Amino acid sequence: MHRTLKALGASIAALSVVGLAACSNDTSSGSDQNGDVDVVRYDPNPFPSTYEPVPSGVTLLTGATVFDGVGGQLENTDILIENGRIAAIGSGLSAPEGASVIDARGRFITPGVVDIHSHLGVYPSPSVNAHSDGNEAVAPVTAEVWAEHSVWPQDPGFDTALASGVTTLHILPGSANLFGGRGVTLRNVPSRTMQGMKFPDAPYTLKMACGENPKRVYGNRGGPATRMGNLAGYRQAWQQASDYRQSWHEYWEAAEAGEDVDPPTRNFELDTLMGVLEGEILVQMHCYRADEMAMILDLAEEFDYQVTTFHHAVEAYKIPDLLAEHNTCAAVWADWGGFKMEAYDSIRENLPLTHAGGACAMIHSDSDLGIQRLNHEVAKALSDGRRMGIEISDAEAVSWFTSNPARALGIFDQTGSIEEGKRADLVLWSGHPFSSYALADNVYIDGALMFDRADPERRTVRDFMLGQPGEGDY
Repeated sequence: MHRTLKALGASIAALSVVGLAACSNDTSSGSDQNGDVDVVRYDPNPFPSTYEPVPSGVTLLTGATVFDGVGGQLENTDILIENGRIAAIGSGLSAPEGASVIDARGRFITPGVVDIHSHLGVYPSPSVNAHSDGNEAVAPVTAEVWAEHSVWPQDPGFDTALASGVTTLHILPGSANLFGGRGVTLRNVPSRTMQGMKFPDAPYTLKMACGENPKRVYGNRGGPATRMGNLAGYRQAWQQASDYRQSWHEYWEAAEAGEDVDPPTRNFELDTLMGVLEGEILVQMHCYRADEMAMILDLAEEFDYQVTTFHHAVEAYKIPDLLAEHNTCAAVWADWGGFKMEAYDSIRENLPLTHAGGACAMIHSDSDLGIQRLNHEVAKALSDGRRMGIEISDAEAVSWFTSNPARALGIFDQTGSIEEGKRADLVLWSGHPFSSYALADNVYIDGALMFDRADPERRTVRDFMLGQPGEGDY
């Protein structure tokens, strides 16, 4: 049974309590309600976020054109930030005593940019083998690895992304394997540790890949060597995960009933897959061709899990109705295609056509360079759509780099739109964000001014960049 994206945020929270209440396992023991039997459980989040927002004061942005991220365009609008949250939105707002007032007349404000597909930190700069930590290419199924354990917080790419308005980014393993491991959602803030960047309470994700990549990597290494081999590998893994899940539920039921039973043997790979089957971990899948996406949706039906987003999805325009039916999003490039056979049938109108067909669609980077201009990538796709007669407003298109990726990551209740009560993740642009001349003037994360183009002293300089020509230039 598939969940809707609208309900995803609420269901994630509920499942973390209900699904893992029976499995809040830290491989510790706990007594049942009668105190007679110790029940073995394990911790679903052994590396919890330690993120703390940068202290911020009260800020009033005045007179801007605001794109709220959910289809609205508000003229001559003020935004009040207090305690790291959006406190008020309107015209003629009064500045509280001691507030920092920013004159935003003639400029534009959007929610912070959310990149749903990034490899910053796991393929950091400088790009050398010693830093290449994104693909555990040792077996087709490596669901036991977690991208967060490869993230290097000192990656200078985080800073150039911040200077481009990126406040939240989702770090994925590479696409060598059928099951590549867990992804992690980060706040784009300087930190000594990955956990200091980790978005609090964001659901884990699972990276999967179909098509050419797995069969190319493993074709001469025992397989899979074909697309049918890929599908067989998925099915075998999901069946093992289903059996594993059943064994744990049978154990918990028996133990909680007072029976003297032994727990199943712990398996880290199957823990992740079971998390998907429980609805707690969101599937983010590398998949290009429409026919393969359709088969994967059938596979998800067979094993009763949800594919949250197909990434790259260059043929999403062929099946927007199917994606909408399954509440599955498409994360795509604006115009990158044709670089391998499964990307051959890409078209520049993919994003607007998929959106117009009723599916959830968004831009993504998959690149340390692309992440620096996601607003411009959206502008290109929007223009291509309009040239073929698809009328989509600027305000709607802003959702392609804000609210839609936030929804697909299960964090829309906290970020991705400009609404009272949400985290104050905002970008003040020098001009219309779809202009090729637009720059991010100010970037706020939880209300704190994290980037100010006019103040070089506020720009982070990572250890690697110290002493180099142009350090801190963005």
